Amino acid sequence: MTTRTYYDPLHQSITLKSSLPEEKMVMELIDSSPFQRLRRIKQLGPAYLTFHGAESSRFTHSLGVFHLARRAINHLSEFDSRLKKYKFILYGAALLHDLGHGPLSHTSEEIFKINHEMWTGKIINSNQEINNILNRYGNGIAKEVADLIQSRHAPEKSIISLISSQLDCDRLDYLMRDSYTTGARYGQLDIDRIISAMVIAPDGDLAIHPKGLMAVEHYLVIRNLMYRSVYNHRLNEVCNWLLEQIIKTARRIDPKKIWADQNMYQWLWNHEEMSIENFLSNDDVVTGYHIHQWQNSSSHQLSNLCKRFINRNLLKALNISFFSLEKRLEALAIARNLAEKYCIEPDISCGLREQIVKSYHPYKYGLRLWDGEKLQALEKVSPLVERLIEPNQSSWLIYPKEIDSKLKMEIEMLEIKYH
Repeated sequence: MTTRTYYDPLHQSITLKSSLPEEKMVMELIDSSPFQRLRRIKQLGPAYLTFHGAESSRFTHSLGVFHLARRAINHLSEFDSRLKKYKFILYGAALLHDLGHGPLSHTSEEIFKINHEMWTGKIINSNQEINNILNRYGNGIAKEVADLIQSRHAPEKSIISLISSQLDCDRLDYLMRDSYTTGARYGQLDIDRIISAMVIAPDGDLAIHPKGLMAVEHYLVIRNLMYRSVYNHRLNEVCNWLLEQIIKTARRIDPKKIWADQNMYQWLWNHEEMSIENFLSNDDVVTGYHIHQWQNSSSHQLSNLCKRFINRNLLKALNISFFSLEKRLEALAIARNLAEKYCIEPDISCGLREQIVKSYHPYKYGLRLWDGEKLQALEKVSPLVERLIEPNQSSWLIYPKEIDSKLKMEIEMLEIKYH
């Protein structure tokens, strides 16, 4: 028997035993080339430019998700022993759920217009290495793992909820991990209490015993705070906007007039027909090298954007979430006019970044409480959760620092005008 241990800053020892077939499968998947690629993709994209400790990878996170899924299924199997036979599907989905992330994680979904879950499914079904490993442990397992990730299809509802729900193992790990790496102190989840409170409802889906109510409320509040303080942090929004402008600008250039290797060519100008091999050949290292090289581009706009990003010469951001849409657009127009007066190109220095976040979706795989007699929707029991349903909108006006003081004066005048 072989054992392998990964030492994790959150979960301590994650030990795998080759004597257990489902864990031997996990060991082989970890060693595969597509999974090793996740070491080269940052969990939080460009957030390391805001939070200097945010350097962890999708590899580390994916191991954590597997670990939590293993803990959860072992606990739930005490209520329903039939769940044990689905460990291969659950472990495969938990470990591989982020296989289809592009460079800089979620940022690439915006800048390259890809869907990571769709690509995860394509890789599992079409990459020979991954496909062979999964199907070696049962005919059709690869397809079942891909279907669970892509379409929320699985033989048991509780298995689906552990992978994709409002209390899935993915969210539990990333909230704790992102809090740890960024230095934010919000993500101190009571993970032991949450897992121990997981039960199987009469319909076969996941539910929470009332003893875990406060731990789940705490988790949902933490999620709200992490979005406000980390994921939608103003400088993080600036960095994501800059990356979006870099790729948009590169795409507007004649392919013959910009340096790009064959794989980046596919990502820029042929992403809808890109092969699995081309997809897997791109990561943070490859994209970062292209951005580094484009600092010397003959395109003045592309060169300026890349220099800003590489040298962390970031733009400013002003919170205008309280403005109506009309006022937000007027504020953007003011910023663009001021930039032009300072001979700064508004197209690559002024913009809006808008996000709408709900901390809890009652109708999107919502959570229930089950005490053995009564099944209740979480928001019907918890006034706190009910308040978290309210959407939280953030709107950041991005602009060059050279116009900061004059822009703020004109924004104040704009507020007076509408009052």
